Amino acid sequence: MDMDAALACWHAVASSRDHDAIYALLADDVVFESPVVHTPQRGRAISAKYLTVASIVLGGAGFAYIGEWRGANSAVLEFTSFVDGITINGIDMITWNDAGQIIHFKVMVRPLKAMNKLHEKMGAALPQLA
Repeated sequence: MDMDAALACWHAVASSRDHDAIYALLADDVVFESPVVHTPQRGRAISAKYLTVASIVLGGAGFAYIGEWRGANSAVLEFTSFVDGITINGIDMITWNDAGQIIHFKVMVRPLKAMNKLHEKMGAALPQLA
């Protein structure tokens, strides 16, 4: 798998906030781990929903990826965002299969005030995405 291509695809799709494009990038059995939901979310439909809403909530003008670390089929992307006056700092830990589909996506966020704001915003936005 070409990590440059996989990361370029993720960056393009994430910035698009396009639910269908995010859905297409995920493997059927993808696992999504949210910083505010206790259990991992399993499957393409629910994972795409969480990632789409996260791209809407976090992906405004204040969002930027500021660091990147790569493995053979994985990457850790550090991000920062500014939501309702609160700076959110976090990482996306992404693993791809050989076909270039995301099979695991884990998000970690800090500080606690940022996680609480993200929980509030995601909780309000998730029901809006059918």
